[in-house]
Amino acid sequence: MLTLRECATISSMSLRKLQLQAAIIDLDGTLVHTLGDFEIALNQVLQALQLPAATPELIGRSVGKGSSHLVRTVLTHQMQVACTRSGQPAATPSDELLAHAQQLYQQHYQAANGQHAEPYPGVHEGLSALATLGLQLACVTNKPLDFALRLLEQKDLRHFFERVYGGDSFERRKPDPLPLLKTCAALGTQTSRTLMVGDSSNDAQAAHAAGCPVVLMTYGYNHGEPIRNTPALAWLDSLKDLPPLLQA
Repeated sequence: MLTLRECATISSMSLRKLQLQAAIIDLDGTLVHTLGDFEIALNQVLQALQLPAATPELIGRSVGKGSSHLVRTVLTHQMQVACTRSGQPAATPSDELLAHAQQLYQQHYQAANGQHAEPYPGVHEGLSALATLGLQLACVTNKPLDFALRLLEQKDLRHFFERVYGGDSFERRKPDPLPLLKTCAALGTQTSRTLMVGDSSNDAQAAHAAGCPVVLMTYGYNHGEPIRNTPALAWLDSLKDLPPLLQA
C-alpha cells in the first residue's frame, strides 16, 4: 500500500504532465460552504407546508444535483417523517405540491443566498495562484445561474472566472458531461488539458465522461459518501494545495 507522501508525489507528477490550459471549478461544497443557506430556505418551505424541519445531515447529502432534486428529496423525506410520527400511511408529494414547494424555495433561497455562507479556507489564495499560473478559470455549478452569479459577487470570487455557468445554462446538468464539454468549447481548450475541481461524485462522473482530469476536495458534501472512494488524480484539503501540484 502506498503511503500518503507517495500518493501525493504520484498525483503531483500526473498533474504536471497534463500541461493544463484551464480549470473548471464547482461552487457549492468546493468554493463556498453554502449549507446554512440551504438549511434556512428549505426549512422555511417545510414550515410553510406544516412539515417537520430537516436536519443538516439530510440537506447536506441531498445537495449537488440542482434545486429541483434538492427540494424533491427533502420534501419527500420529511413527508415520510410526518407520516411516521402521526401513524398515517406513507405518502409522497404530488406534482402540484412539488411545484408549489419549488416556487416557495426559490423565493426563500433568493433572500437567504449568501447570508449564511462563506468561502472555504484557502479558496481566495488558491484561485489567485491558479490565475497566476496562466490558467483560464470557469465556474460550473448545478445551482441556477442567477443565484450562482450573485453568490460569487457577494463573496468576491466572480472576478476570478472568465465563464460562469449554472444548472439552467445547458440542456443537462452534471453528472452529465455536457456542461463541461460546452465550457471547454467556450474556453477553446482541450478536455484532456482542462482540469475539473469539485467535491462530489457528480463532478467526477461528469469529468470522466467528458475526458477531463479531476481533482476532488475532501470537505464538500458528496451525498454523505466518503469522497476518497471516488476516483480522482488527487483529493485535497484546501484549494491552495492545488497550484503547487501543477508547477514544474
